[in-house]
Amino acid sequence: MAQRVPVSEACGPAASKRVSRVRVAVRLRPYMEKQDKKAEGPCVRGLGPQSLEIVNWRNATETLQYQFDAFHGEQASQQEIFLSSVKPVLPHVLSGQNASVFAYGPTGAGKTHTMLGNPEEPGLIPRAVREVFSLATERERESADWTYSVGMSYLEIYNEKVLDLLSPGSTDLPIREDKDRNIVVQGLTHMPIDSFSHFHALFAPASLNRTTASTKLNQRSSRSHAILLIKVVRSLKSPPYRQQMGKLYLVDLAGSEDNRRTGNQGLRLKESGAINLSLFTLSKVVDALNVGGAGRVPYRDSKLTRLLQDSLGGSAHSVMIANIAPEYKYYFDTFSALNFAAKSKLIVNRPFVREAVPSCAPTVPVKRPRDEQGPRAASEPHRKRSKEGAGDEHDGDPGQGRPCSPPVSSVLERLLALEKLMMGSPERERLKLLKTVAESRKEIQELRRKQQELESRALVINTSDKAVPPFHRKQSTAARPKKQQAVVPPLQVLQPVPPTSVCKPLLCASVKSQQVTKALKGKENKQAGSCGSEGDWASRLDPTMLERSRQQILSVLNTGTLRELKGLQLIGDKKAKLIQGWREIHGSFAQVEDLQRIEGITAKRFSSFLKATTYLWATLRGGEYPSA
Repeated sequence: MAQRVPVSEACGPAASKRVSRVRVAVRLRPYMEKQDKKAEGPCVRGLGPQSLEIVNWRNATETLQYQFDAFHGEQASQQEIFLSSVKPVLPHVLSGQNASVFAYGPTGAGKTHTMLGNPEEPGLIPRAVREVFSLATERERESADWTYSVGMSYLEIYNEKVLDLLSPGSTDLPIREDKDRNIVVQGLTHMPIDSFSHFHALFAPASLNRTTASTKLNQRSSRSHAILLIKVVRSLKSPPYRQQMGKLYLVDLAGSEDNRRTGNQGLRLKESGAINLSLFTLSKVVDALNVGGAGRVPYRDSKLTRLLQDSLGGSAHSVMIANIAPEYKYYFDTFSALNFAAKSKLIVNRPFVREAVPSCAPTVPVKRPRDEQGPRAASEPHRKRSKEGAGDEHDGDPGQGRPCSPPVSSVLERLLALEKLMMGSPERERLKLLKTVAESRKEIQELRRKQQELESRALVINTSDKAVPPFHRKQSTAARPKKQQAVVPPLQVLQPVPPTSVCKPLLCASVKSQQVTKALKGKENKQAGSCGSEGDWASRLDPTMLERSRQQILSVLNTGTLRELKGLQLIGDKKAKLIQGWREIHGSFAQVEDLQRIEGITAKRFSSFLKATTYLWATLRGGEYPSA
């Protein structure tokens, strides 16, 4: 099975990049005076090797400027375009990565001439294939450890049907995605080629099978998108016999058409509709990639974009040659092509090396001891063992006898897995992990010891103090895991503060305060029934203790921080902030009853607050209040 290898681990010139932006080059077709009856002149002109300008159709006195990776004027040759835009991406194909070169533009702008050329001046496709063979030969001379094999496939998309140009009798071929997430065309012919002359012998007749027709704008207009796939497999001669596969897509797109100017009717009209629809989907893909995020990219809306999925936003080094025409009658087509090229320049691809270990790689037979074969092997009949032994005598040569074993059971796969495991877990990391586990166990034992100590102290205090009802552990309703020994359940028993401890007032945890308040309320309900008035409960306390409690509450109201105010009973975050605001505006509280002037604190709520706070302090402090 193929696996993805980061680009930084790949060998060759591809090792320096993790991302690759789509490179865009613009080629301006020569001006044709015979077709321009009004002699208006060109609407586009170049400003430099990377910039150009076009007349603003809203205001003829202004121009719109564009910046691209390269601009090729009317006098640019095929060799110049190939050297500056196409040749730099070809070494990536021989390193196990994908690359794509596609020509885009309106009909009649010279896309097919750019990709195919003529016998006197070949186009980008024959030059790229010749360069691939040249690079493969050069690398085989430099390193004898690797060998390269080249193959080709050629197809066209006509009326949203995928047709095999190497096999003219084929029907519509389905597009699939294999287990390694590669986009493949099921049933597409793949021909191995060993030289450029062999390629030319297959490519020339196949190009004649492509659908073309005559329109008012072009004598031989392409009515389909043609895609040439060059596949290069780089194989290691020695174990582990790794293979890296790179693909080169050379795409000649059909041009967008305005049926009012081309005069298409009947079948030509249907063809132009399919072409424009696929190009519109291509523009939607570019827009979705530029927006980014987790939105859907409509690759599957067209077979063209489905096949170009790796080239746009995928794992490929992509180059787009935008062909434009200088005549004014092509103005809006040129303007649209430049805008599309400007958006495509922003797309970022993430190429990676796709590497695989072939399942039929020769393996070295390894004898296993008898004690490692298991009890089942020891209990087999002697006749079966002798038969297997006789069969093993013919397996010395991996190329003879029975076919090679599957990769899962091969010795090579097991050795690679063992090496990966050992490399991923060095000795010091294992010791560090054991040390962490030992520290965790020690910490768990310490927490359990503290839990038992706190529970015993709480039990002693609860039995000695008759005024406070005993605390009860809250039983958890959640089911505990059976084998989870490293989790210590949280403590539910409260720990009263010893009388000798000195702390700030009202720093008790809110959870403890609420539980004590509930316990006190339950006791009051049992002993005195309803305690609505202040006199009923105040008469049960020592007057000195009650006065000290009121003074302590008043001190907290006047000088307490936000945290101390929230520690008061029935005072939350909102009420504490209101108290601070009132204190900043009106000054200190003269008496505790002034708390009723705060919004939301009624007389009944104030009585409950005073009663709960007084009982809590009297219970927890035993009459000993901290100084203000």
